[in-house]
Amino acid sequence: MKRVIIGLSGGVDSSVAAYLLKQQGYEVIGLFMKNWHDDSVTISNECPWLDDSNDAMLVAEKLGIPFQTVDLSEQYKERIVDYMFHEYEKGRTPNPDVLCNREIKFDVFMNIALELGADYVATGHYCRKGTIQKDGKEIYQLLAGKDDNKDQSYFLCQLSQAQLAKSLFPIGELTKPQVREIAMQLDLVTAEKKDSQGLCFIGKVKLPDFLQQQLKPKEGIIVEIPKEQTIFSEVTPEFNSEKEKLEYLSRKINYKVDYGKVVGKHQGAHYFTKGQRKGLAVGGTLEPLFVIDTDVEENVIYTGQGKEHPGLLKKALFVSNEELHWIREDLALQVDETMQVMARIRYRQPLQQATLHKVDGGLYVEFEAFQSAITEGQFVAWYLEDELVGSGVIS
Repeated sequence: MKRVIIGLSGGVDSSVAAYLLKQQGYEVIGLFMKNWHDDSVTISNECPWLDDSNDAMLVAEKLGIPFQTVDLSEQYKERIVDYMFHEYEKGRTPNPDVLCNREIKFDVFMNIALELGADYVATGHYCRKGTIQKDGKEIYQLLAGKDDNKDQSYFLCQLSQAQLAKSLFPIGELTKPQVREIAMQLDLVTAEKKDSQGLCFIGKVKLPDFLQQQLKPKEGIIVEIPKEQTIFSEVTPEFNSEKEKLEYLSRKINYKVDYGKVVGKHQGAHYFTKGQRKGLAVGGTLEPLFVIDTDVEENVIYTGQGKEHPGLLKKALFVSNEELHWIREDLALQVDETMQVMARIRYRQPLQQATLHKVDGGLYVEFEAFQSAITEGQFVAWYLEDELVGSGVIS
């Protein structure tokens, strides 16, 4: 009998995943990951991880499976939290959920599970795993979940063949309403529970509050750059090569304070991210202000009016070789090769048509349509039909 260790988070998805595995005849063990224990940063008095671990325990009891808690807070702090602050201080915006899957759930946690004699590790993600034969070898595929509204393949865009080989995603074929329905029928304590927001596993902590407690506030100015600014109306130069064109399309505009006017103050450029609209507290503009760039060195936030502001829109991005990752290593591009794909630059974004161009130092992703707020530090992921084949950090 194959043994599966499932990460029980205290949510409805992993609860139902555990039930389905048991139905499929696996020996199932539930493990709750405690990833945070510094109570000085939980914003409210409630200790959310305690509630969650309690719910996970009740679910395990109901399903009749063994349950234990593992404390991964040290690894979490080292690999996720410290990395995040480091990125924010550099003025990049990391994605804690993608990192949490790569570094914690499918690495630290998976190793613990394998030590406990597990054949597989399972999670409650809305995605599917495929297996194909190629040149006599088994190759694993990461496929989108059946529920278009909830597809979470993006969050797993950094997994490797070795990690996928040992993974199971029991609810990937179901929709969220079906999952809730099963939980109701089983009378699970998590059936009606709201989906968790906030940092993966730190509990109900909002990212800005969390950052504010760790990164010191520092007052600076908010500058509004008008759409008509001449930097946006430069004549596009002649290109001698495809690479020159891509370099130009993905370039970062360096804004200066005298390109616009000072419209307000902020408490620290590192709290803000490109495309952000909330929290600027500047009124009196015709259209809402959006962050078009932050300068953490000078502590200046550059903003522009409206969603269509040219400072928000770009057609290409670059991923360096160090931060380029192929789930399907067999499809990795060689220098000068291209590939037509569907890509997204954030979790909920509908897939966009794009072309990958491999160059010496990395990979360009060139989109058919303008993309809003391409953000350094976030992940771009690309798909062939419903298969996620690779991803990278936007540089």
